[in-house]
Parts: sequence; C-alpha cells; structure tokens
Amino acid sequence: MTSVIWDMGGTLVDTYPDVDRALAAAVHAEVDDDALMEVARLTRVSSSRAISTLAGRYDVPEETLRSAYNALKDRWERQAPPLMDGVLEVMDAVRAAGGVNLVATHRDRDSATVLVESLGLEIDDMVCAPDGFPRKPDPAMHRALLERNDLTAQDCLAVGDRPADVEAAEAAGIRAYLLTTPGIPLGAPGMRRIESLSELPV
Repeated sequence: MTSVIWDMGGTLVDTYPDVDRALAAAVHAEVDDDALMEVARLTRVSSSRAISTLAGRYDVPEETLRSAYNALKDRWERQAPPLMDGVLEVMDAVRAAGGVNLVATHRDRDSATVLVESLGLEIDDMVCAPDGFPRKPDPAMHRALLERNDLTAQDCLAVGDRPADVEAAEAAGIRAYLLTTPGIPLGAPGMRRIESLSELPV
C-alpha cells in the first residue's frame, strides 16, 4: 500500500498559468512570453517571493501585486483552475491499492476547500499551514498527516512542485518527488524529479 501526500497549487491543481499572468500584468503594461517566464522563475520558489521581488524590481507597491493575487483567488471561487494532467488517474490508483490521498498546502483552508470541492477531488485529509503549522520545508504538516492517518513514512510518498515540498517530506522520512515545469530551472540537485504525475510509482 502506498499513500500519497500531495502539494496543492502547481501539483494537484494547475494554478501557475493564472498566477504568472496576474502578477505579470500587475507590473507590465503588456504581458509577453518573456514577462511570463520572468514571473514563473519566481513563483516556482514561492508566490510571496515573486510578489516581493517584482515589487522591488519594478517599483510597484507590494499591495498592488497582492491585490492582483487575491482577485485571482476570488475568481477561482467562481471558476476553478484545471486539475493537473494525470491527477485523477493517480488518485484512483492509490485508492484502488488501499492507500489514501492527503494534502499538505500553504493555502488557507477556505481557499483550499473551494478548490477541492469545485474540482470534485476526493481527498482523505488535508492540513493547511495557516491552521497553525509552520511552512515547508518544515516537516510539521507531513508529520501531522502521518500521525492523524496512522501511517508510517514508509507507507507514503510525497509530490510537490517546489524544492521546499520535497525537503519537508524528506525531513519527515518520506520518499518525495519534484514535479518539474519544463523550461523552469529549480536547482535542488539530487532530488527525484518527474515531468508528469503519471511517473509517480504508485
């Protein structure tokens, strides 16, 4: 039996295209491929890092960028972004083998719940950093999921789209995979990498 601890944005849900375009539009009059790539390199570290870096680089108030990001989250309540390719097939395989699908996310619970419900995701448990957990790469969320679901680290694997996702899981003793975005360098040498969720060994 293998259970999976999923990150949410950029792993379960394809949020990056919307986020990259919203932040690029907040600092550029016209958004072209170069502008999107510039933002993408930052959002793959973290959205907060992207906001602070872009604000300083273009002399735009951080609040302008945060407002653009918050407006996007409001829009997702009416029209959710799509699931990542292969998510449902992998989740079904986990369930069929007797495992559970768990989520560890930095997203606030209301926003995360909106995405889960609107996309019809069948998850078994979810922890959100704003509920009182430190952010990744701290392993607290992963350890909480193991304890709450009576699992050992050997029962699970984890997948996320940022090095911090992998670092958090590995610090909890869980085998982890980095879901890479084509064309976006992430550094983090030595991490197990996949280009598609269908490559997860479940």
